[in-house]
Amino acid sequence: MAHAAFIEDSKLTLGLRNFYYDADNREGGADQREWAQAFRLDYVSGFTEGTVGFGVDVLSLTGIHLDGGKGHHPDTNTFAPSDSDGSAQHEWSSLGATAKARISKTEFRLGNSLTPNLPILIASDSRLMQQTYGGAMFTSKEIDNLTLTGGQIERARGRASTNSQGLSVAGGTQDSNTFRFAGGDWKASKNLTLQYYYANLQDYYSQHFFGLIHVQPLGEGQSFKTDLRYFKSYADGANGQAGYRFNNNGGYAKTPGEVDNDTAIAMFTYTLGSHSLMLGQQRVSDNGGFVWLNQANVTDSRGRNEGEGGASFYSFTDAVVGNFGRAGENTTFGQYTYDFASLGAPGLKASIGYLRGVDAKAVNGSGPDTHEWETDMRVDYVVAQGPLKGFGTTLRHGTYRGGGTSIADQDQTRLIFNYTYSFF
Repeated sequence: MAHAAFIEDSKLTLGLRNFYYDADNREGGADQREWAQAFRLDYVSGFTEGTVGFGVDVLSLTGIHLDGGKGHHPDTNTFAPSDSDGSAQHEWSSLGATAKARISKTEFRLGNSLTPNLPILIASDSRLMQQTYGGAMFTSKEIDNLTLTGGQIERARGRASTNSQGLSVAGGTQDSNTFRFAGGDWKASKNLTLQYYYANLQDYYSQHFFGLIHVQPLGEGQSFKTDLRYFKSYADGANGQAGYRFNNNGGYAKTPGEVDNDTAIAMFTYTLGSHSLMLGQQRVSDNGGFVWLNQANVTDSRGRNEGEGGASFYSFTDAVVGNFGRAGENTTFGQYTYDFASLGAPGLKASIGYLRGVDAKAVNGSGPDTHEWETDMRVDYVVAQGPLKGFGTTLRHGTYRGGGTSIADQDQTRLIFNYTYSFF
């Protein structure tokens, strides 16, 4: 009996992801065209019986580069690690494990395969393989309608890497091995959720997050959702000194190299049957750009790119190409989504989104304000039944154009096939 729940509640799955990535740089830069296959073997145990239950999770990730050799693989850090000749490595893999314990309604995790999804910490899954973190965290639901989360992260493995690295921000080159966080979600009523989180990346920044999510039913098949978010971030420790500087997303900073930002986001979504329309606004303060956790040291001792770059953050403006997070930037965005289930095609959804950012301050603080826009289109289909049930396809396309920004104009296409097989 001591091992019954540990074994009977265990799950072993094999995830397959086939990914084609095409980035067409419209201003004459190197284009990127790559194709790869990922294998994700994921073992999640149950918990042993007793007052304190114990378990273990094991995650194995392998990437195989299928096409896009030298000349089509810029030495970037987003899709695959680079080989000595500048081409992508043919194969790369990683293995991680996390020990866990459960007491009542509280779970503790310690290991290097953590995949949190929190307003202040997201394990990015927008490329071939998912980003993972190393450290410790807990989740507690001892109080009804309240979920508390906290922990300390010390390392990160990038979306296209075999190795874990220290933590940093965009522009930082020195490791910080201490990212502490704590917060919670309180379901104040059936339709209202309130959130607060605090995070600190030692020697880089501290950050407060406040969130409100409210869903108002308007009748059968109708609802109106309000999603409000506010981030307040400021410098910590050595931030601003050599190695600990923040590049402010390539934009202006009142105090160069330092974190000093307030970002407010408001989104409103009206849903009517199969139709969904979302409109929103994001305002970044004038003193500096929006900041989020990233990795440091993206090259090895021989200067080869290890694929450590790239991270996600909790905003709709984390788009296909741009991030719309420079100082002073005021971004208006919207998205229309249609679910084809009502037309007899369950599992098929399509959406089109548009973002326009204006008034971002010039890097020198005295030039003309910059502007940018992006149109994103997405189609998702998941087989609902039959032998291929669960097989999914995603097609994403982004068109980005800017004026005076550090990002080159680009058309980007991603074609992704996903399938997960459960052994037990």
